[in-house]
Amino acid sequence: MALAYQAELEKLAPKVTFLMSLYLNPALTPEEIRKAAKAGVRGVKSYPRGVTTNSESGIESYDIYYPVFKAMEEEGMVLNLHGEIPSDAEKNVCVMNAEEKFLGHLKDIHLAFPKLKIILEHATTEAAVNMVKSLGDTVGCTITVHHLQLIVDDWAGKCHNFCKPVAKFPSDRAALRNVIKEGHPRFFLGTDSAPHPSHKKEGPEACAGVFTTPLVMPYLATILESFGALDRLRGFACEFGRNFYEVKNEKWVGEVTLVRDTWNTPQKYSYVSNGIDGEQGDVVPFMAGKPLGWKIASIA
Repeated sequence: MALAYQAELEKLAPKVTFLMSLYLNPALTPEEIRKAAKAGVRGVKSYPRGVTTNSESGIESYDIYYPVFKAMEEEGMVLNLHGEIPSDAEKNVCVMNAEEKFLGHLKDIHLAFPKLKIILEHATTEAAVNMVKSLGDTVGCTITVHHLQLIVDDWAGKCHNFCKPVAKFPSDRAALRNVIKEGHPRFFLGTDSAPHPSHKKEGPEACAGVFTTPLVMPYLATILESFGALDRLRGFACEFGRNFYEVKNEKWVGEVTLVRDTWNTPQKYSYVSNGIDGEQGDVVPFMAGKPLGWKIASIA
């Protein structure tokens, strides 16, 4: 399925090097890991059960996957972790502390498989930054565009900024920004962009996700400049992640040129589904209608 999906994507974007991933679930075996590695599949993504959109089939315990992790370690594959535990009122777990309470699992897996490359995806807390820093060189961490800008006040009651994991406190955002300013090579961009139609974001139960894909570089340049880290753009967005994944034989290597230009983010992107129903609708992007300070001038 991963290879078939890769072929579909390559038809749409033949110059892009796609790194394919499997979904961690009980049907995944060490044998399938070895087969996938030989076919060029790069990673396996783990979602704890019920913590984000479409994660109902996620995992509840990591112990049973240790044989899979061992095979991944031996084959040089990457384990991508959505770093939250499920909310549980009796245990005082909710969206605001679910990431911090997950971090012990990250440490345990790393200690059990020190040569396994692990990425804590879309980190949102100071505790996550400190944990990743404390672990070995095989542990990396992605940070999204929107978590560099948002805090809890920006998504509470504002459905288009709602995502999982949720944005946290100002001190957490500061920690994310500071690790980028440091130029730490194990922290790099992971957009986690989600193009949910507006009617699924604005209903009684909003889908989790923020849409940033069309404007990632202008967003990043604008936000990084706002806290004095514009000089870290290339490393954070283009180099550190590629190095961590050990990407080789890329189909296209070029330059994206950004220029200063004040303009407003579109209010929406309209779409027509190519599915059977031919659904039409709109997707509201991050910072819709707000000014950006940079624009892509050329891609060569």
